[in-house]
Amino acid sequence: MTSTDRAIAAYLGLAIGDALGSTVEFMTPREIVAQYGVHDTLCGGGWLHLKPGHVTDDTTMSLALGDSILRCGRVEALAAAQAFDVWMHAKPVDIGNTVRRNLLQFRKTGNPEAPYSDHDAGNGAAMRVLPVALATLDQPEESVRAASRAQAHVTHHCALSDAACECLIFMVQDALRGADKNHLLHTYAHPLVAQYPEFRFRAVRQSQNPSGYVVDTLQAVFQSFFDTDDMYDCLVDVVNRGGDADTTGAIAGMLAGALYGRGGIPDAWLGALDADTRRACETQAWALSALV
Repeated sequence: MTSTDRAIAAYLGLAIGDALGSTVEFMTPREIVAQYGVHDTLCGGGWLHLKPGHVTDDTTMSLALGDSILRCGRVEALAAAQAFDVWMHAKPVDIGNTVRRNLLQFRKTGNPEAPYSDHDAGNGAAMRVLPVALATLDQPEESVRAASRAQAHVTHHCALSDAACECLIFMVQDALRGADKNHLLHTYAHPLVAQYPEFRFRAVRQSQNPSGYVVDTLQAVFQSFFDTDDMYDCLVDVVNRGGDADTTGAIAGMLAGALYGRGGIPDAWLGALDADTRRACETQAWALSALV
């Protein structure tokens, strides 16, 4: 399996996890059980009343970022900010508060870097890192970190957000190269926890209903990703925790797609994903991979 094949699977996993999780976003695990039993279908609905297989800001912001990278041939902060601003003008189905606030600030100032704030530790930058991971594959580590921060700081200029984004990018990139889950755990997840103990994800109960706080998000994603053996079990586990389920689903799907590849995506999920979204993800994944 080539890195491009895995890249396409990662993008499809992102969109599928987003669509799957959107149905149960903001619900508790008990509410999910009462309404769905085990939620495992791309049936739409949820608080956004989406059509089956449709996605939220996790996927559409990623695609907007990817388009900006393809136009410039690299990750560029101003181009990313302009792409996000166009995306917001188009009235997306959902937009996070931190994203909205800092994009409105960009409109006023033209500065693509939001002011630093420890309070901006949401998951809005982490959910859209996949285009950066694909576009910077095999670049030096410091170049990858700089690219990550260029896009992230448009809306989330925060140390915890940076740490999460960079960890996810390096995990995706090594998975694209064929690394196994044990390597990803010991090379990236454990060092992240060693540097920022807030991200400790073993025996952490609050991840059963993860908020939009990037720490909660990664705790839930890592528990599901490292404790399961295929994409189906990973995504069903993480979205049935409720909370910010579209984003935990998107990030977990991205990781699982990169690790397990196209053959690991359940056919029922791939068939239920909105056809336009599927084409956009496949096309962009191929194009971003070709930049390397």
